[in-house]
Amino acid sequence: MTEADPLGPESQPLPEGGWSEQIVTLEGATVVPPDESAFVQPAGILDRDGRYCPHGALWRKYRPLTTEPPKPDGVTATLPGRWLWGGVLWAHFGHFLVESTARLWALDHLDAPVDGILFIPKRPRVGEMVRGFQSDFIGQMAPGLPIKVAAEPMQVEELVVPGQGFGLGKITAGTQKFRDAIHSRFAQDVAAEGPEKLYISRSQLGLGKGGLLGEERLEELLMDEGYEIFHPQNHDIVTQLARYKAAKQVIAADGSALHLFAMVGRADQPVAMILRRKSGANNLLALNVAHFCGSNPVVIEALRTEWVKARQKKSNRLSFGELNHAGLGRALGEAGFVRKGQDWPVLSEEERQKILSDKGLGGNGDFVESPHYKKRRIRALRQARRADRAETAS
Repeated sequence: MTEADPLGPESQPLPEGGWSEQIVTLEGATVVPPDESAFVQPAGILDRDGRYCPHGALWRKYRPLTTEPPKPDGVTATLPGRWLWGGVLWAHFGHFLVESTARLWALDHLDAPVDGILFIPKRPRVGEMVRGFQSDFIGQMAPGLPIKVAAEPMQVEELVVPGQGFGLGKITAGTQKFRDAIHSRFAQDVAAEGPEKLYISRSQLGLGKGGLLGEERLEELLMDEGYEIFHPQNHDIVTQLARYKAAKQVIAADGSALHLFAMVGRADQPVAMILRRKSGANNLLALNVAHFCGSNPVVIEALRTEWVKARQKKSNRLSFGELNHAGLGRALGEAGFVRKGQDWPVLSEEERQKILSDKGLGGNGDFVESPHYKKRRIRALRQARRADRAETAS
């Protein structure tokens, strides 16, 4: 394969197949973890002769986040047995779901059993740590299979290296083999349990996670419509999956929880995704839900404005979207998620200022109003004034 081959390992993984559905088995491979914390890191797999194995790289969109590492000197750590390459082990829940699970499709395509799954840490300081949610998730995919993290260069007796079948970018749709493996293996013993109407909330995540201003008011309005307010971070993986399987209607603030929902969601479960920021990540999340569940989510943008980090002045995962409850209620009603024709009240200026103050966003200079939404809001106010003057004149 060459760089010109769009399905070769020198190009981004694609849901159509190619290297993202291939398996390479190496004898005496050396696994090299990152030695510094960075977005793009030299790390990955070298074969017995020191040649780089590009099938083991983690790609995000159009570029690899792990690149060919230098050959380490004096590797003394060894790992006997046959191991499945898991790739980079993320501590962030959403990135773990999308990027650390991307090789698990190969569990359905092994020609011989493996002794466990081998990862490298994203952050060197994390070392060999495996978090509870990581082992719980993998336990739903491969019960009882050990997990190991290589915190130092390590020679592996036999390493099975699957291509990247899932991730961020075009591959967010997942390859057919990845989706099939999730649907046939994941959470098979978890029974549906919970209400028919579920709102997946972010209101308790805190300032460091971004969110929706006015979400607590939205929760009150949705409870009046018969929805249970669900905070997934307060529950174990099994409880989350049980709720997602049971729901017949799902409304969710866009975020990592929808990646998990997509793995057990069905086409007969309508999903409304409320945008909390202006970001291309929203499109990838909707793509993930659509391809895994077999139906398109209803994507609703009902933001009055967005508050962003002052130093960057652009939308990212730390941003706060400020809800326009009136517009959101109309959109949810038209889509059949709440009663149609309701007139949900917008926040008063006093209520807005209290929320901004409670969230630490009012007047401290750390967050500012998004230039994009500020211009849009000012333009809308001017149009409204012109319309009022025209009506008065007539």
